[in-house]
Amino acid sequence: MGKHSKHLVWDWNGTLLDDIEAVIGATNAAFMELGMEPITLARYRELYTVPVPLFYKRLLGRLPTDDEWIVMDETFHRHYWSRADACGLTEGAAMLLAERHEAGRTQSLLSLAPHERLIPLVRSHGIEERFVRVDGRVGESNTGKAEHMVRHLRELVDVVPEQVVVIGDAADDAVAAAHVGARAVLYTGGSHSRASLESVGVPVVDTLAEAVAVAEELV
Repeated sequence: MGKHSKHLVWDWNGTLLDDIEAVIGATNAAFMELGMEPITLARYRELYTVPVPLFYKRLLGRLPTDDEWIVMDETFHRHYWSRADACGLTEGAAMLLAERHEAGRTQSLLSLAPHERLIPLVRSHGIEERFVRVDGRVGESNTGKAEHMVRHLRELVDVVPEQVVVIGDAADDAVAAAHVGARAVLYTGGSHSRASLESVGVPVVDTLAEAVAVAEELV
């Protein structure tokens, strides 16, 4: 890795992994178990936020109690992981990762998916070697990505935040980038509507190819 070279940190769910339909399916299956009304993709993208308990607050009008959150979180993940293996990579993702890797440009992956679940899933898509590091969430699932980003960058050799661009599909990806002094580009194919992404104040794009092109211009 070159000294202080430009570096991309990719998000996984909704960015590299095209899993939004699995997310909606799991959300509504969980909602049915919990006696809640189903939600459309458009409504989900309008309301979704991280940390996830705030998403439920937007739906319920209040934060879930600790006991409610445990049930909601477990129920969603049970339904999501039954669908995750059937999800493919986002269009063009494999080629973009390969081209950047073969050109000697560095990239890593940071996700809020549980680390022990993330690694075999990334490996199953044949892209693990494209990254200098792959990190999933460790610890509780009711927090955002900012502190995980601190940990992730700390483990990268010869990478400084000023030379990092985070590519993700959620406002929280931009928040995490800003937390460490990095830049961000947000992709509209995942969890948020374009309007909600544009309110964050970072570049918003409709394809991963655009995301990489914009990232190259940012730092």
